[in-house]
Amino acid sequence: MKKITTLLALFLILSSCGIKQTRELLTSGEYDAAIKNAVDALRGNKNAKGKQDYVYMLEEAFAKAKERDLRDINGWFKDANPQNLEKIYNTYVQLNYRQEQIRPLLPLQLQKEGREALFPFDDYTDQIVSSKNALSKYLYDNSKALLANKDKMVIRRAYDDLVYLESINPGFKDVAKLTDEAKLKGTDFVNVYTKNETNIVIPVRLQNDLLDFSTYGLNDKWTVYHSNRQKGIDYDYGLIVNFRQINISPEQVKEKQFDKEKQIKDGVKNLLDANGHIVKDSLGHPIKVDNFKTIRVSIYEYSQLKSCQVTAKVDYINFKNNQLIETFPIASEFVFSNVYSTYRGDRRACEENYYSNFDKRAVPFPSNEQMVFDTGNDLKAKLKDIIVRNKFRR
Repeated sequence: MKKITTLLALFLILSSCGIKQTRELLTSGEYDAAIKNAVDALRGNKNAKGKQDYVYMLEEAFAKAKERDLRDINGWFKDANPQNLEKIYNTYVQLNYRQEQIRPLLPLQLQKEGREALFPFDDYTDQIVSSKNALSKYLYDNSKALLANKDKMVIRRAYDDLVYLESINPGFKDVAKLTDEAKLKGTDFVNVYTKNETNIVIPVRLQNDLLDFSTYGLNDKWTVYHSNRQKGIDYDYGLIVNFRQINISPEQVKEKQFDKEKQIKDGVKNLLDANGHIVKDSLGHPIKVDNFKTIRVSIYEYSQLKSCQVTAKVDYINFKNNQLIETFPIASEFVFSNVYSTYRGDRRACEENYYSNFDKRAVPFPSNEQMVFDTGNDLKAKLKDIIVRNKFRR
């Protein structure tokens, strides 16, 4: 019984909070938010006595929202500013949507007054169609005018308007064609290439890998990177990876020798007392203890080392005025390392995780070209980071 009473109290508190919140939305002029709250509350058992406050507030919010919207539309028509066409269209859509939210709940009773709540609905079909057509014509004409502009930011606004136009009025005139045109004209095309200012030949594989921008995932809505210039495209920017210096160390083999020793269990033996006599248990049997022995190993460790450092810079160029926008340094290092070992003695004297070195052997050193190529993954990651952090347009 106590649990039921607690749940009932909690329900009443939550209900009271919902009514209070809806009333606050209503008094602050947030009519549609108040309508949503009331509609949500009335979807379950709309005739319950505890739901009456929601019915009253829904009636009031609907009347005030409708009056406000129609007043705004009338003002926008009088202003005759074509930029208000979208507001007019969206407001008619909202007037209709608001009615459709409430319609499934009707009728709603106001029990104290013995009447049904009043929701004077109107048919806004003609207004929605006419305002949509007016808005469509304005967006179409204005977008065509914007497409004649050379400013790509203006063209991008035209693109957004055309996409919106297609969403509200699919198939309107040649909007699809104009949208494609706006997309092409509004896109920044970046030509990416490398320069070699070192005395070492840069592997073609490395250049191709660095310039394979399909693996970078950097193309976005308005920026496309090309490593190979394409006919018919007027490139806006250049991104140049200038190799400045490549240092490759000599091949090195370092040797070191060290010894290890360890005590290991080697069977059992009789326990002796201080006088060298065998200690026996209560039954007269000799007591046995672990026998330990010391093992030793001499390890000869060989380390093959070769390193490559690549220093470069990334230049951002504005092709429209052939000006350097910004330069970013970039450097990468790759180290070839192979460690292998031989031993004399009992290898159990060293740690087990070292055993794998005994199974290795000397391997051929990579060529200088391979060393330069192997810096590629790190270079590519750093190049991508530079591009992600530094857009051509900010």
